[in-house]
Amino acid sequence: MRILKLSVYPAVYLSSFYRARPILAREDYATQHAALMHDAFGSADFWTAALAALGHVTTDLIITAEPLQRAWARENDTPWPATQWEFAIARAQIRAFRPDVLLVADYSFVDAAFLRQLRSECPSIRQTIVWCGAPYRNADLFRACDMVLSCVPELVEDFRAQGLRTEHLHHAFAPRILEGLTPTAPSVDFTFLGSVSLASSFHRERERILAALVDETNIEIYTGVTTPSLRKRAGEQARILAFDAVTQAKKLGLSLTKVPVIGKVARWPARPGRSATIDARIAKRATSALYGLAMFNRLRDSRVTLNTHIDISRHNASNMRLFEATGVGACLLTDRKDNLRELFEPDAEVVTYDSVAECVEKVRYLLSHDNERAAIAAAGQRRTLRDHTFAQRGQQLDAILRESI
Repeated sequence: MRILKLSVYPAVYLSSFYRARPILAREDYATQHAALMHDAFGSADFWTAALAALGHVTTDLIITAEPLQRAWARENDTPWPATQWEFAIARAQIRAFRPDVLLVADYSFVDAAFLRQLRSECPSIRQTIVWCGAPYRNADLFRACDMVLSCVPELVEDFRAQGLRTEHLHHAFAPRILEGLTPTAPSVDFTFLGSVSLASSFHRERERILAALVDETNIEIYTGVTTPSLRKRAGEQARILAFDAVTQAKKLGLSLTKVPVIGKVARWPARPGRSATIDARIAKRATSALYGLAMFNRLRDSRVTLNTHIDISRHNASNMRLFEATGVGACLLTDRKDNLRELFEPDAEVVTYDSVAECVEKVRYLLSHDNERAAIAAAGQRRTLRDHTFAQRGQQLDAILRESI
């Protein structure tokens, strides 16, 4: 099969990646693409490399990497559009590759109309598969594809209840990452690397735990912390006032439909909210987020690193950090989940906690018992390299694809 994976990399990562490599943006497409894959951001080309090893013809697109995409457009005599270049160039790349299977790695950037357009422009596509591992607002995209993949059992149940074909597939680790790391002994006591989104069903519990740990430990936090601008705050307040005024006018029986702006406000389904602001204790402690090999190096440098799951994953261990941290040999301290024992032996290959108090107690214990901590970290790494690599997950995905086509 010919399999194309469509990825979306965030602007904050791409800008830092190219800023650190100022000459790279002038190189050809293949050189830029290889550099991005080597940096191991997200799942890089780990899925497609595993599938290629099984005989498939694969490629990865990073549709938001402008220097990379400009290079492809130049080399393939493809006009660069003034707007929505991400989608226009991606469509041209997909037509040129003629995939049998389209794997969409980021459900939040594309929509159902884009997928339908691809199917009409590229008749070779027999299966469109979307990965979803986080809360979503609109299921239209998933209904426009043939299958949904998810690492979160709760989401698998949700999608299946909607009648969508859905398969569960865990994240994994790519051993080749180890080749790109700086060989050093752990030098940082306790870390957390990851995002803290306060949107519904994302990381409110994570925020609570981190805020408490700032008070009780020397945890180093690497995350993107943004504070809404005064302009954004003013706009949010204006929308709230407009909604309240229109609501009051409705109660008084006033007609609103003849004034376009007011009529639009009257159709809003709910009162607008304000942007959530992360706990000040976390913001004060936080250092800029790390990505790619820089993130893996910091994980490897950590004597203990913290994992907390997204709120929507209430009962199941499911996130990438389980395998990333153990894969590089860090001692992972993770929230206890019902299925964790299927992946790791608790308190032998990873260390678990149920509460902030237990988390604090265990990190203090681990930092004062070097040999025990090192033994757990080594056991966790052995387990991941034995059972949780992309080579193994690729076999699972291969079986899913062959059954579905």
